This record gives sequence, structure tokens and C-alpha cells, in this order.
Amino acid sequence: MIKAILFDFNGVIIDDEPIQMRIYQELLSAEGVEVTEEDYAASHGMNDVAFVNAAHERRGKRVDPAKVTEIIDAKFGKWREIVGDDLPFFPGVKSFIEKASHDFALGVVSMERTSQIEYVLEKAGLAPHFAVIVGAEEVSTHKPNPECYRTGFNQIDLYRISKGHLPMTHDECLVIEDTVPGVKAAIAADLPALGVANTVSADKLRAAGAGAVAKDLSDWMPETVRRVF
Repeated sequence: MIKAILFDFNGVIIDDEPIQMRIYQELLSAEGVEVTEEDYAASHGMNDVAFVNAAHERRGKRVDPAKVTEIIDAKFGKWREIVGDDLPFFPGVKSFIEKASHDFALGVVSMERTSQIEYVLEKAGLAPHFAVIVGAEEVSTHKPNPECYRTGFNQIDLYRISKGHLPMTHDECLVIEDTVPGVKAAIAADLPALGVANTVSADKLRAAGAGAVAKDLSDWMPETVRRVF
């Protein structure tokens, strides 16, 4: 029986991947680095540092760490300018989080900066629903490596134990993901995965190992999670 849920962030909670892609295309174009939609899709699961480095490497260029940081900081600044107060959440996800928080311990595991995740959740009033946030800074690599989900599982298990619960088994902690590298990271961490077809097709998510796939989370309830997983 599921006792905790770990959510990916971009592509599952907030619908901002197209915004991030356009910002990166603009910023990297100024550096003489083209980023196509195919390039961006091939980078699913990467953190920002890995993404900027990979974009340069594809074009046979090298970039120093200080420049990488400058580009990433500019990306976050432009993101906040563009989005403003109109946070683009996926249909039904806020309601699902609110309902699920009554039945499960919730966490976020993402290759996004922790400060950006916290900014969005606090602005939306969702922060109180999440016991754990694992951002890019807390792990040494990116998806599909399972380190992030192993870290997330350990942290949310410790949180539940601190509340008087017994330790969880891995099959009691569900991951919700929207990309192939994300699903693969969850499966490699021995966690069941629900794919949400926001970014890639349902077939690709199933092939990566998702135990079930949803069009979106609008119709999902805590009882749905229990019946499926």
C-alpha cells in the first residue's frame, strides 16, 4: 500500500518546460549555441549545469563554470519576469496534491534548483503539503541516475518515522514522473512509477517502466492510487 508520493516538478506540477526552452534558446543563441526542440528533449532529466554544458558540447564549444552560472542565473531571472504571478500549473495537479496530502507523505524530487521549487510552492500555497524537497544541489548527478530518488525515499521515510510511523518498504513510495529518464531513475531506485503524459507519450513512459500512465492528474484520487499501486 502506498504511503508516500515523490513528485517530479517541471513537467508534472508546473507546466513551464516550453517557457524554459525558449529562454534557454534566447540566452544560448547569444553565446553562439543553437538549441533545437530535439536538443531540449534529449536533455530531459538533466540539471541546469549539465544542460548548459551539453548544449555547448553539441556545438563543439567549451564553457567555463562561471559562465554556466551566469547563464543559469539569467534563466531564472527571465523565468520570473515572464511568468510573474500567473504560475502555469497542469490541470488538476493542485487539487490532487491537496487531496493526496491527507493520505500520504509528499515530497518533490527534481533537477530544478531548490530555491525555485520553494518559490513556486510557497507562491501557490502548496508548500505546507510537502515534507521533503530534493533539488539539484542535493545530489551529485542527474536523472536517469537513481541517486535523487534514493535520496528522496530516505528523506521521506525518515520524516514518516519522525511522526511515529514504521519504516516504509520501497514499493510503498510512489514516484510521479513525466519523462523517460525520470521514470528510469525511479525504477532503478526500486520505486514504482506513475507516468503522466505531459511531455512524452504514454507508450514511451510505459516502455521506460511506468506501472501506469495518466493523461493528467485531474481524475486521480488517493483511492485511485491505492487501487492501481
